[in-house]
Amino acid sequence: MKGAAIPAVAIMPSPLFLWRFKAILFLLWGLCCCKIGWDSVMRMSADLRDLFLYEAFLYYNPLLLVALMIWLWGVNLWVFAQSSVNYAKVFDLAQTHLSHREIWRCATWLTLIVPTSMTAYLYLYSHGEVSLAASQPVLLYAILLMILFSPFDMFYISSRFYFLRTVWRIILPLQAITFPDFFLADIFTSMSKVFSDLERSVCRMVNRQVATIAWFEADSICGSHSIAIPLALVFPYLCRFFQCLRQYKDTKEKTCLLNALKYSTAVPVIFLSALKYHVFPEQWVSFYRPLWLISSVINSLYSFYWDIKRDWDLSILTRIFMFKNPSIWTNLLYGQNWAAIWFCDVHGHTSSRHIFDTTT
Repeated sequence: MKGAAIPAVAIMPSPLFLWRFKAILFLLWGLCCCKIGWDSVMRMSADLRDLFLYEAFLYYNPLLLVALMIWLWGVNLWVFAQSSVNYAKVFDLAQTHLSHREIWRCATWLTLIVPTSMTAYLYLYSHGEVSLAASQPVLLYAILLMILFSPFDMFYISSRFYFLRTVWRIILPLQAITFPDFFLADIFTSMSKVFSDLERSVCRMVNRQVATIAWFEADSICGSHSIAIPLALVFPYLCRFFQCLRQYKDTKEKTCLLNALKYSTAVPVIFLSALKYHVFPEQWVSFYRPLWLISSVINSLYSFYWDIKRDWDLSILTRIFMFKNPSIWTNLLYGQNWAAIWFCDVHGHTSSRHIFDTTT
């Protein structure tokens, strides 16, 4: 009919086309970053190149490891969803919690931003723009902190608030320890080296030493002698140690004290290692290094035994440790409950039965 309005039909590309297009853009971005970064590094003198790359590695490696952790956490959530594990109930999450797709979206943006900043850092420094190069890691860290602590209703504010609240509960375990509390604290113990590198990076930014190589002496203000480095390394272990003590106060289970002992064995390893930069070389070789080696062996053996015997209960080592409890290895072979392994270690606070009961 003449003059009749023709309804507009929204034309949307197929999801497969969008995925392929995004993958091509991602590859092009990666190639550009590699090309620009390589050309920038090749412009530097040979004696300066290694030192400067080490400095760039210090600033950006911790954030890349955080991005990798977020990617893998998204994989965990995807496995939970595929295996019908009610992880929202286990972690006491609201219905607005992030799905694995949203977690991967956050990881994607972090994966894009960090190498882009590093490429700009290398390019600007190699072309003589030292002050602009020095501003790149500072801006990156500042932007990420502003996003994390932003009070505005953007960038998943409920999830950010939940994360920050859990971190606060980890730092001050004055209340009963919940599953998210010690689960996140356990993740932090695996990231202690990341915290140490972040401390060094922030120290250099505060003292305006970015894009310089004058800090490689051990006695420099941000050098290896700094007491802040072992403190950053030991802090996650102390958090878990006090969580175990709080758990013992609430439950009176002796296994909590044994678990606390496991985390306490990491303290002498860290501080004896730090003594290397505070004593004479002869003292380190003759006295402190043997102590450090002994404490390292004790910590490794105790942690290995505890994780295998108490947390994982792997039946393949039954003859060694004489397990009496049902094995997760059986579930791995004969049931869908194997996804609960992804919850890592429960350290006696929450039994594996509690995790399995949350599956549907």
